[in-house]
Amino acid sequence: MSGAEQNVTDPYLWLEEVTGEQPLAWARAHNEVVGQRFASTERFTELEHRILDMLDTDTKIAYPGRRGRWLYNFWRDAEHPRGLWRRTTFAEYAKDSPDWDVLIDLDALADAEDENWVWGGAAVLRPEQSRALVSLSRGGADAKVVREFDIERRAFIDPADGGYFLPEAKSEIRWIDVDSVYVGTDFGPGSLTESGYPRIAKRWRRGTELADAETVFEGTVDDVAVSAGYDRTPGYERHFVGRATDFFNEEVHLIEPDGSLRHIDVPSDASESWYKDWLLVRLKSPWEVGGETYPAGALLATDFESFLSGARDFEALFTPDAHTSLHGYGWTENHLLLITLQDVQTKLHVLTPGPDGWTVEPLADTPPMATTSVMNLDPLEGGDEFMLTTSGFTTPATLLASAVGGSTEQLKQEPAFFDADGVETEQFFARSDDGTMVPYFVIRHRNSKNVPAPTVMSGYGGFEVSRTPAYSGASGMGWLERGGTWVMTNIRGGGEYGPEWHTSVQKANRHKVYEDFAAIARDLVDRGITTPAQLGAVGGSNGGLLMGVMLTRYPELFGAIVCQVPLLDMKRYHLLLAGASWMAEYGDPDKPEEWEYISKYSPYQNTSADADYPPILITTSTRDDRVHPGHARKMAALLEEQGHTFWYHENIEGGHGGAADNKQMAFQAALIYEFFTQMLMEGDDQRASRPTP
Repeated sequence: MSGAEQNVTDPYLWLEEVTGEQPLAWARAHNEVVGQRFASTERFTELEHRILDMLDTDTKIAYPGRRGRWLYNFWRDAEHPRGLWRRTTFAEYAKDSPDWDVLIDLDALADAEDENWVWGGAAVLRPEQSRALVSLSRGGADAKVVREFDIERRAFIDPADGGYFLPEAKSEIRWIDVDSVYVGTDFGPGSLTESGYPRIAKRWRRGTELADAETVFEGTVDDVAVSAGYDRTPGYERHFVGRATDFFNEEVHLIEPDGSLRHIDVPSDASESWYKDWLLVRLKSPWEVGGETYPAGALLATDFESFLSGARDFEALFTPDAHTSLHGYGWTENHLLLITLQDVQTKLHVLTPGPDGWTVEPLADTPPMATTSVMNLDPLEGGDEFMLTTSGFTTPATLLASAVGGSTEQLKQEPAFFDADGVETEQFFARSDDGTMVPYFVIRHRNSKNVPAPTVMSGYGGFEVSRTPAYSGASGMGWLERGGTWVMTNIRGGGEYGPEWHTSVQKANRHKVYEDFAAIARDLVDRGITTPAQLGAVGGSNGGLLMGVMLTRYPELFGAIVCQVPLLDMKRYHLLLAGASWMAEYGDPDKPEEWEYISKYSPYQNTSADADYPPILITTSTRDDRVHPGHARKMAALLEEQGHTFWYHENIEGGHGGAADNKQMAFQAALIYEFFTQMLMEGDDQRASRPTP
């Protein structure tokens, strides 16, 4: 079937019925084929067990979330595959074997309630930390049930006794105080946006019905979402609402005591935040204000009350250059910490406001070819303390505790999960079609440098998501130890070089994302790192779309492709689940002028029975309520009809992350590396025609 024919009719629409009997039978039949081919060998079983042991081990770092004196953690291991929500003190956490206070045993809860609960997070009421709003999803979906939990009694509070409860939905709920919350949820017909998120924000007081909650703000059905919140900083309490008009633009208003709204008049595509007297504005496009023009990617500061009164005297705390961008920032009690990326490698800085302006100093040394992140800032209750975590492709994570102007203490060190002896990391740059130099990292054994080796390159390229070096035990076990080379790409669409690295390739310029990835693939061959037959590619979600484009537009560059939880039918993506929220990224296919450029790369509309495609493994999840599983199903069915070599696997649970527990995660990781091993390392005999379900 040609692309033109598909614009008229789609014979595989029946596969969009997520839990329909016929589509699920189709999926299970294809799962059986995948299981027989890739999951039945001793090699697969051994790798799956190793990955599961890594995920379950108690030697990995239990990363905490700091709230005052308490460190909270959600933990999974072999005994608790669904997980434990627990907390401890800093003094206890610093010990080799901390004594954790278990608050919720999710396995016990799931068994008692006969539900496949997957942890969705908890919002703890500050400062007393006596209550929490706990989110639970069925099978890992984005839609969650919210229940109020009494931390002191270790029990959920029954709605009949005044406990907060929200049925399954893509809700937003935030504490105001112990007896009131801001909530956005499915209030009934007309209360959601076309993207499936809350359109209305309400204030809900304890002891009243949700239907009687007070409306504080309404957006339109064309918006992405509406939310409300409360800043409880003593002496600086502020109520606010946000209206996301699309994925990248939001209007924020303060709620005045009389209920009226006061707009924070900054560019809608900027990210504003405040702390005590300070308003910070991170720009995504140039802004002329107060007689100055500030570039995209700059971070500006001003006195918040003066700004609200009409003053526009900003100070630039960070200004990007050709090699350096702002990666993140956050407050301690008295300082602002910045993380920057210099050619995709992190640097840390501490900024301090004073009567004569701001001072800037280095915060800590950071190792090359690694990512160092700042975490657990708590300016209201934690003083100037913070934590640092550092890891690289071959260096397991280290967690450190520090304070501005104080000493640094190592808290935890993860063990190595694979043999990295002789494995080295290098950074290269490839020239894309328009001349842009695009960075990528190559991780390989030094003995592989003299001969082309089986190589897997990963990519994403969207939504300003920056990809930085990180340790992956699974890729080490499943690929590097087998002699493979791993490549992480930093193609445009991400945020590695600031907002313009992303905004320059939205909508009509989307093709440049794919040109970047293809340029790196060619560069790998030109440098003698690999050959097309030995080169694989992997990506998920927006990266799954990237893989679909590689398959249909650049098939000659690859020996095998893994396409995970993908967008593929770009003619209908905006009609499926959360797809409407992404039109600011890709465009609106219902507008002829925008479908004109989308249609040129949409994988589902650009498959051809006459093309010579590399083998592809497509994976998705039935419970993925973000990217519809119909994308993956329909693409697999079309490839099957056209006679191409493909495999399809659908996890019946797991949500957009693809797995609901460690066992499923281990299976999927082992499946990917077994697929690449057979396709790229073992030669053409492994690419023989697949059996038909």
